[in-house]
Amino acid sequence: MNILYCGDANMKRGLLISILSLVKQTKEPLSIYILTAFMQNESRKYDPLSRRTATELDALVRTTNPENHVTLIDITGLVAATPPTANRDTIFTPCCMLRLYADQVPELPAKLLYLDTDVICRLNCQPFYHQNLTGLELAGVLDHYGRWFFHQHWNRFDYLNSGILLLNLAEIRRTRLFARCRVMCQTQQMFMPDQSAINKLVTHKRVLPRRYNEQRRLRGNTVFQHFTTSFRFFPWLHTLTVKPWQVDEMHSKLKLHEYDDILNDYQKLIVTL
Repeated sequence: MNILYCGDANMKRGLLISILSLVKQTKEPLSIYILTAFMQNESRKYDPLSRRTATELDALVRTTNPENHVTLIDITGLVAATPPTANRDTIFTPCCMLRLYADQVPELPAKLLYLDTDVICRLNCQPFYHQNLTGLELAGVLDHYGRWFFHQHWNRFDYLNSGILLLNLAEIRRTRLFARCRVMCQTQQMFMPDQSAINKLVTHKRVLPRRYNEQRRLRGNTVFQHFTTSFRFFPWLHTLTVKPWQVDEMHSKLKLHEYDDILNDYQKLIVTL
């Protein structure tokens, strides 16, 4: 299985947890690719994930299966050549747009499972990964909230969450989907820029069941749980954001102990990364 993560040096906590979950649930070899870059906007700088962290992660995954590997790819040059100019200073980190450069990276294979680093794999995801994508650019799950407010077609839900995407990179290269998304991010300011651009411009996609990107609460058939911001109505209307590496909040606020074995390993290993 080919896995893609993207981000800067701040991703390593979520990256470790997500990788630990994949190693636990997946029996076939994992080829894990990490796109990183130096980026900056008016308020801050984003340093790339270190080579040392990637080397430690590579050694970790090989202890389970010697065919597993982690490859770090610095795409600072690609980002500098076509920066997401209009969206550098949104409330979302510009690092989320790094996935839109994947088509320009020759080391990346034709098929990839893209995961945000706040995603935990709960069940075997191999059947999900190995579905046929012939003629499709990507497959994903509806955004829990965005499906109600953003439609490409008025008569059906079709707005995907971009935190978990099964990518047919060969087709994306052929249709120039990501190239067109990069231009859109350069020239048009958007809310959730990378997700908005993908949804606006994708023409061949598959909408998958909720269990492959559960954004609300854990269910019995959940394969991937994605720890996004949610709205809560009791005792008052408010938002709640808890990430997997916030272990105490996972227990106290979400009342979630499903991943305690992974989180225990995370707490032991994170000090060495």
